[in-house]
Order: sequence, then C-alpha cells, then structure tokens
Amino acid sequence: MTVEELAEIPAIDIRTIPHQERHTKIFSMLEALEPGHAFAVISDHEPRPLQYQIDANFPDVFGWAYVEEGPEVWRAVISREAASCCGCCSGS
Repeated sequence: MTVEELAEIPAIDIRTIPHQERHTKIFSMLEALEPGHAFAVISDHEPRPLQYQIDANFPDVFGWAYVEEGPEVWRAVISREAASCCGCCSGS
C-alpha cells in the first residue's frame, strides 16, 4: 500500500481513546464499513488480540494488513471483504 493510498483511508487512533472504549469504537466502525472499503487502526502496542477477536466474530468478512509494526506505533488496515456476514453487520 502506497503512502498516498494510506492517506485516503479513514483512521482511528486508539492511542487517544480511553482503553475501555477502544474495541467498542472499532467494532462500531466495522459494522458500518461497506464492502470494498477500509480503515486504519493506529496503536501504541501490537493489536494482534483485536485481529483475533475480529476473525473469531466475523470469519472471512474482514481483511487485516499491517502497514507499520512498531516498536512505538502499529498501524493495521482493516478492510471489508464480504458483502454480508452473519447478520450482525450492515449490508446483511
């Protein structure tokens, strides 16, 4: 992914969000994400547990790609691959 492509993707910087609200906000964005679109998550730590949670709750619906991997900043792009899922997301 080029710098220009990354600049066009909406981003949520979870470093600025209280810890207890982070996953709620991210999952809200996931549910609103249209097929073929993406957003970036910016974190100050490895967000791998979030990736596992997304994969467990929405198998084969969202893609995940790291574009920056620490040690101070992690940036992952989450994309909506499937047109619909289990009925819990928009577009189903």
